[in-house]
This record gives sequence, structure tokens and C-alpha cells, in this order.
Amino acid sequence: MSFAPARHRNGGRGRRASLLAASSLLAFVLASPSPASSATTGVWRVNPDSALVGRTLAYVARHEDTLLDVARRFGMGLAEMQLANPGVDLWIPGEGTVIRLPSRFILPAAPRSGVVINVREMRIYYYSKDRAVVRTWPISIGRVGWETPLGETRIVRKAVRPSWTPPESIREEYRERGEPLPRVVRPGPDNPLGSHALYLGFPAYLIHGTNRPFSIGMRVSHGCVRMYPEHIVELFDLAENGTPVTLVDQGIKTGWAGRELYMEIHPEADVPDPQARPRMSDAVSSIIATLPRGGPPVTIDWNRVEDALAAADGVPVVVGRLKPARSSGEGISSG
Repeated sequence: MSFAPARHRNGGRGRRASLLAASSLLAFVLASPSPASSATTGVWRVNPDSALVGRTLAYVARHEDTLLDVARRFGMGLAEMQLANPGVDLWIPGEGTVIRLPSRFILPAAPRSGVVINVREMRIYYYSKDRAVVRTWPISIGRVGWETPLGETRIVRKAVRPSWTPPESIREEYRERGEPLPRVVRPGPDNPLGSHALYLGFPAYLIHGTNRPFSIGMRVSHGCVRMYPEHIVELFDLAENGTPVTLVDQGIKTGWAGRELYMEIHPEADVPDPQARPRMSDAVSSIIATLPRGGPPVTIDWNRVEDALAAADGVPVVVGRLKPARSSGEGISSG
């Protein structure tokens, strides 16, 4: 196979802005100020031959909206809303502003079974037992220094109205900021575990609700996975004891939908640029891992790959295509 280097050029920002405008025009616009549950439930049929689920959506802001309000209303995380809407003010988006709802996803490169958590994009995926349906919700994860663990585990216990027994390290942290904690925090509005909790095989780590819903989509926990109060109830009812849980950290997701290769980039939250953004070498490795074995050659548009890395907005974009059957040659060529 051969690779052509990405071509650096001026005007990249303008081109990316044009692409953003075009995608907004193509989006299904939700003009209603009420939650459009039928459009944003995050429940999708899984095509075994496709890694792409969901569809592009947008919402026209009202005068009283904040980006936090819109994220909460449509069940999105704050960070993903900010990534998908660069330049939109958090507190005053402005009446008439078209806000992209990042509701199209490349499924993580992980077994399509049970619960899959991609900590980098701050999203959780749940596959039905027959693997025909996937549900997805935004989450919060561990802050820097309290990272959410990676690997494979299982749900070992479920609890409604859980009590929280904070470890001494967390109690000390709370004491230092003048908020002493009891040894056991009972169920109720002051319990950060919320109304439901799923205990993992990783000791002391849970998937749980929250009494601070506006924290969803942020790095704020001590390593646990937080969900909106209504979302944890949905997952709690679906997942059983013994359900497998896979936690991955994939800043670049690539996958096929038909003859098109999509790429989705997520920077690491709360890490300074440029360290937060994946590199071109990471993108190349991800593309190679997605190539069809023994299939037709693939054309990669390296300019689009470069733009995707620069934007790092968490929105899937087409970066390659299968060549027509009549084409000859093998491997990758540049577009």
C-alpha cells in the first residue's frame, strides 16, 4: 500500500466553516423548544455491515436558551455540544442561532455486546441481547488525576436508592474545601450517586445517576461514570447482573457505512492543546485497522483527514471511499 502526504494549504478554516454551514443546512432542524424525544432518544437499529448510527440534527435557539439548557433538553453532554458548536456562547447562544446536536455516531471499536464506554467521547453504549439495537447516552467521567479505569469487567450488583460510603481520600478532599462528609451518605437529594447505581467488577467504581445533572458531559467525578437521572433509570432497567462492560479510550473512531469511510475525532478533555488532539499518525493507524481485508482498494482524502484532526469536533465526516469495482490496484491511494 502507499500513502500520499497531507497537503498543507491556506484557507483551511474557511473551508471547514463552509462544511459546517453545509452540514447545518442538511440537518433535520428541530424548531420546537420542547424535548423532541422521538428524534433524540439515542435508540438505533444496528446494521452488522455499518459502523454508523444516528442522524444529523440541529435546533434553532430561542432567546432564553443557554447551551446548557439545550444539552439537557435533548439529552446531550455539555462537552460534545461545545465541540460541535465552536464559537457559540455557552450562556447566550442568541435567538435564531442554529445549534448542531451531535446525534450521529461511529460505534466504538469494541465488542458489540453489553455495555461499551468510550471515555474519550464521554458516551456509553448499550447493545440489546440480540445485538440488533444500540442505545447511547452521554456521561461524565473521572477528572484528571482520578481517571476512569479502562478494560473489561461486568456489572456485579444493582441498587435502587443507593447509599454512598466515600473513601477517606475523598472525605479529606471535601474537608479541605469546607464541606465535611459523613462516613455514609444516605439516599436523598444530597447523595451524588442519584437514584440508581450499577456496581462494576472494578472495586469502588460505579455507573450511577447524579444530583447534579448539569455536570453530564464533563470530567468531574472521582472515576465513576455519571448519567442523567432519567438515563440511568433506562440503563438500570435494561442491564442485568453479569452484563459485560468494556471501557475504552478512543480519540479517533473510524468505520464504514456502505462504500464510505467515516472518521470521528474527540480531543481529551481538560488537557491543553495540542496534546489533547490525536495526531496524524494515530489517524493513519486507525484507518489501516479499518481497511477491508482482501476487498477493493480505498481512496483516502488526506485533506479531509487533516481537517477532521484540526476541527476535532466529534462529528463523523467522510474521509474515504471504496474504489469502483473496475478500478485496479491495491491498498490505499490519495484522493
